[in-house]
Amino acid sequence: MRRGLQNHLQILIFAVILNLQKKPVNQIRSYLDQIATISNVDWDFFTSKLHRRVISKKGVFLEANQIENYISFIESGVVRLYIPKENPEKEITFGFSFKDQFVSAYDSFLTQTPSAYELQALTETTLLSITYDDLQAVYKTTQIGNLIGRLTAERLFLIKSRREQHLLNLTAEERYIKLFKERPELLKEVPLKYISSYIGITAQALSRIRKRL
Repeated sequence: MRRGLQNHLQILIFAVILNLQKKPVNQIRSYLDQIATISNVDWDFFTSKLHRRVISKKGVFLEANQIENYISFIESGVVRLYIPKENPEKEITFGFSFKDQFVSAYDSFLTQTPSAYELQALTETTLLSITYDDLQAVYKTTQIGNLIGRLTAERLFLIKSRREQHLLNLTAEERYIKLFKERPELLKEVPLKYISSYIGITAQALSRIRKRL
């Protein structure tokens, strides 16, 4: 309870909802234009439903057992997806999301049931978010809603399946090397304890791997 209150206070202090008309949303438009052609009418309706949230470093913006109400596009920052435990050292980090990616506890969002995991900003993170109800309106009025839903679902699937395949098929050292070939910026932005959890080993084992390389 105390942890939840602290997190909510932290987000209330640092999460700023800015007027989208004052700051363009060109970044998400550029990203989506690479995937599909979006009419100006659809785009204007979609962006009218977006709001910008700035989450402080280490801010938890979705807690376990809360219902996810947002799909968000990351303008900047890094987000960790993890299963919380009473002992924080035993938390299970199963994914990260980065700039120009969509993030959500999408299974919770889709079913409007409590989430089994949490979302945390590892750096100050700026999100463009749309609520569940607003996305339903976008679904009914435009073609872009289906695209956003599909991209978010695909992202969550890839996060989970990639980690599962790596755990089954690669050694811990191979998982570490592969992770940093794909995302070299992780070393600067993500604490090692989260990286060790993600690749399924202890922090001590990761330290030994790093010394050998």
